[in-house]
Amino acid sequence: MEHEAFWSARYRDAGENYVFGTQPNGFLASHAALLSAGASALSVADGEGRNSVWLAEQGLRVTATEISPVALEKARKLAAGRHVEVDFVLADAVGWDYPAAAFDFVVGVFIQFASPAERKAIFSGMKRALTPGGYLLLQGYTPKQLDFRTGGPSAVENLYTPELLREAFDDLEIVELHEYENVLDEGAGHKGQSALIGLVARKPA
Repeated sequence: MEHEAFWSARYRDAGENYVFGTQPNGFLASHAALLSAGASALSVADGEGRNSVWLAEQGLRVTATEISPVALEKARKLAAGRHVEVDFVLADAVGWDYPAAAFDFVVGVFIQFASPAERKAIFSGMKRALTPGGYLLLQGYTPKQLDFRTGGPSAVENLYTPELLREAFDDLEIVELHEYENVLDEGAGHKGQSALIGLVARKPA
């Protein structure tokens, strides 16, 4: 469980602090109008809960997977403090048995710990989990992020390009695919000028 040991150590070393803060990812929050109260959502590799808790605050029924039990403990604390319920699941995003057509929204925010082979398995699971007509929202770093070094992996093959995402999700309708730069302030883990990419895609109904 290489990933689990790495992330648990990182979250544990932060103590009471949240590595990526407690507010939602900016790209996700900017698409609040797309969400609908009562809909179901899955947040993949959710970390310490900032995104799943925010989704629950928008009135969605949220499931969140996370490989680190340390992160899940902090996520449950965050949810309790914000008075929302999230179904937190201890699971490896690579090997989890993604339920078929179970979620109206599937969210992946900076899940770039995954090697290309692992990424293929995760993306396949995310698509499988979408209901027909459901939306996938994905935020990541592009290779230019290696120049900024303000967060994200150091392996270029783990980073996203528009071409990579178009190919990976060619069986979905690409609603938005936007490569851009912005200054992030999402905890100590994502802080400073960043090279980003955001994807919104819809599963054919």
